[in-house]
Amino acid sequence: MPSHDQALRAALHNRQDLLTALHQQGTDCYRLFHGSQEGAGGLTVDRYGPQLLVQSFHQSLSRDELLQLAEQCQASLGTQLLLVYNDRSQGNSRIDRTDAIYQAEPAALEDLIGHEWGLNYRVRGRHAGQDPLLFLDLRNARGWVKAHSAGKSVLNLFAYTCGVGLSAAAGGASEVVNLDFAEGNLAVGRENGTLNPQLQPMQFVQSDYFPAIRQLAGLPINARRGQKLPHYPRLEQRQFDLVLLDPPAWAKSAFGTVDLLRDYQSLLKPAILATADDGVLICCNNLAKVAMTDWREQVLRCAEKLGRPVRDWQVLAPARDFPSQDGQPPLKTLILQF
Repeated sequence: MPSHDQALRAALHNRQDLLTALHQQGTDCYRLFHGSQEGAGGLTVDRYGPQLLVQSFHQSLSRDELLQLAEQCQASLGTQLLLVYNDRSQGNSRIDRTDAIYQAEPAALEDLIGHEWGLNYRVRGRHAGQDPLLFLDLRNARGWVKAHSAGKSVLNLFAYTCGVGLSAAAGGASEVVNLDFAEGNLAVGRENGTLNPQLQPMQFVQSDYFPAIRQLAGLPINARRGQKLPHYPRLEQRQFDLVLLDPPAWAKSAFGTVDLLRDYQSLLKPAILATADDGVLICCNNLAKVAMTDWREQVLRCAEKLGRPVRDWQVLAPARDFPSQDGQPPLKTLILQF
């Protein structure tokens, strides 16, 4: 295995044309080093606007290794960045908040602004959650939504910090509804909206996925045996022109279980029913162990059984800053046309 220095040097060289194109389109949030595919498994280096975020998932970096990586990146980009190091080599990829190896400068931990497709996004190097506020591998999907949402009603499911919703608003959507269980995620989504005052306001619904999507799809909400359902917002049955479904790998609540490996259909079926005739559903699966061909056939078969056969589909791969040696990136995205 090449050293971090050699692997990073090759990765930066391979990205030169891509980074030029990204800068021209108004993007300064991207992955500079995708270690699992570029020679250093468990290490990622990302730029978020003025910030350089280094994360290690398998083994901690030494201070010298960290500073050398940062210097290489800054020299290649020709700009100084604010360094944040999240050592996530502990159990469950939790961030080591003692910062035993490197303590970020106060300016690096302030509220900052990054840019993607000409839009402003809130950037925080360290916050209450574990993951960055913008998942960079979904950039191509946000760009597709921005280019295809003019005049359409858009439903952003598992919205996280509402990047897809913001892209839809920027693309001229007639209505954007962001749905997520966590108020903290939606709060960042509201910040992102405020950072782009030229856009039409978005809507935000804080709700568990299952009661929300089943109401929109016109399906009953059933309690688990012997359990009383918690409170949930009441929504009217309706359909949207464009729906994005990007669930986490696994989550459990009183209403149901999100399980991308064993039961993607329970997420997909009501999302299909909430998609209008002649509408588009963009669905994602981020489990590396799931093959695109198998998952695609499962998705198409599910739509057929529902009586909503897919007229056309396309695969949308992540951008080239997320290379995949075998052509099977963990994030799989299908665009379904009904």
